Amino acid sequence: MAGDEPIRLVSYDGSWPQRFEEERVALEGAIGDWVVGRIHHVGSTAVPGLEAKPIIDILVGVSDLETSRECFESLAGLGYLYAPYLPEEMHWFCKPDPAHRTHHLHLVPIDSKRYRDELAFRDVLREDPDLAERYVALKRDLAAAHPTDREAYTEGKSDFVAQALED
Repeated sequence: MAGDEPIRLVSYDGSWPQRFEEERVALEGAIGDWVVGRIHHVGSTAVPGLEAKPIIDILVGVSDLETSRECFESLAGLGYLYAPYLPEEMHWFCKPDPAHRTHHLHLVPIDSKRYRDELAFRDVLREDPDLAERYVALKRDLAAAHPTDREAYTEGKSDFVAQALED
């Protein structure tokens, strides 16, 4: 997105789980009717001790992409901005804006590979400290190589993620 803030990794912040919980409660109140697979804390901020971009990643399981469009207005009321990133897989939002992100929200069908993979990758990082440390090292290298290119940063992690999910 134009105007994106640079990629910045920080040490784990013990407030991240509470920040997720506060947002989960707000989301449940605003879009609970569309949630079928729970509201999950995912991404690096969901892994205790892991260095991360200080952005809370949230995965919301929905029945399908079409009917979940009905909740976009409610999400806008919570400050989420829709961005058509990978629209065939999910509805993606950031908050409060691309220049200063505090939250990423993914509405993903619960019967999809993406939904299963996001949860599985979080869980494998939580369970395997060596894998988590290798992931952090990769993220540091990618952030240094692509400080303003989120697409390249994200793409640079894809092989690692795929390998971790295969093992």
